[in-house]
Order: sequence, then structure tokens, then C-alpha cells
Amino acid sequence: MKRTQYAVIGLGRFGSSLARELTKLGHEVLGIDQDEEAVDEMSEVLTHVVVADSTDEEVLRSLGIRNFDCVIVAIGSDIQSSILTAILLKDIGVPLVVTKALSELHGKVLNKIGVDRVIFPERDMGIRVAHQLVSPNLLDFIELSRDYTIAELSVPKRMSGRTLKDLNLRVKYGCSVVAINKKEGVIIAPTANDLLEERDILVIIGTNSQIESFENEVVK
Repeated sequence: MKRTQYAVIGLGRFGSSLARELTKLGHEVLGIDQDEEAVDEMSEVLTHVVVADSTDEEVLRSLGIRNFDCVIVAIGSDIQSSILTAILLKDIGVPLVVTKALSELHGKVLNKIGVDRVIFPERDMGIRVAHQLVSPNLLDFIELSRDYTIAELSVPKRMSGRTLKDLNLRVKYGCSVVAINKKEGVIIAPTANDLLEERDILVIIGTNSQIESFENEVVK
């Protein structure tokens, strides 16, 4: 697998967590922050770290930021710096700019200036937790877009011993099972004859309403 080069600007709680995980996944990560202490904390974790002002175009160019495959702007509370940094990155020619939004309005501005992806860590986590609270069988919930969702659902006892063909999810609900996580391993692209057991985890993709309909069926 190609080692993608990432740069993470802003090494606060979100940025440092993201940078650590990217490093664990085997990618090269450059960490950038104006706070020397934050940079020192990540110096032995990331591929490279540097104390720098990301709102200075010359500084960004000197770091060779244009050569990175993806740059994530994870600046904590300074909306002005976040927006200016994103503008500079797009102007310099970074292929993929992902920016953390601090509010809906901030997100709208980022979209207006052409950021490739805007993320709302606190809001998105809140949505996932809400779904998990409402449906005990729902283990994880990721909104792929405004309309599509991928969800992990635990197989209840009453569905144990049935096959995917028996459940007939595609016809009844319109959603698809893309994987089954079993004790002995994960089945990717399962067949209609794959047997389900209690506590297996179904990975399902579909529209939000399709997933919701199936959730309601599961928890009956």
C-alpha cells in the first residue's frame, strides 16, 4: 500500500489524535503547530514536527506543503487562522484540503472557499452517540453523505440461525450487508447463504431511512 503523506496543522486534542492514528496506519505525517509544547509532545510520535505559523504563505511553501497528498487543518479555536490557512493551502495547490469546522457558519465559509472536505468532530460524534442510545443493537453509525449511512448492527438472538437470504434485506429494506464480523473473522461481501449467529456484527450500507427501518425491525 502506498504511504500517503499527510500534514496536520493544529496539534490540539483532535489534531494530535488524528495524527497519531494516521501514523499507526503506516503513513508519513508532518505535524505543525505554533505551540512549541504541543510540537514537543508529538516529536517522538510523528514522522516530522515543526513549530510554524500556518497563516504565513512563505512558511508553508518552505515546508513543501504542496507536495503532501492531504493536509488537515485542525486549528482549535482561531476561526480566522483556520480560514486563512485553508485559503493558502488551496492557493498553493495542495491536492486535498480537509478542515475542522468549529460551527455551522464556519463550515459554510470553508465550503465557499473550496475546501475539499469539512468535518464537524463534536457534531458528528453527537449524532453517532444519539443513534447508539436510541438503538441498543447499533454499534456504530457513520453518515457517508446527507442521504447515505453505513452502520454496524449486532445480530439479536431471534435472528440467529437465519441466512441473509432469509432476511431478504435488499428487497424488504433496500439496504445491503457489505460485511459480517464473526468471532472467527470478517466475511467481506457475504453471500445469501451465509448463516448469522447471535452477536455477529452486520455492516450495512443504505439510505438513512432504509437503515432506520431495518434498525426498527432488529430491536422489535
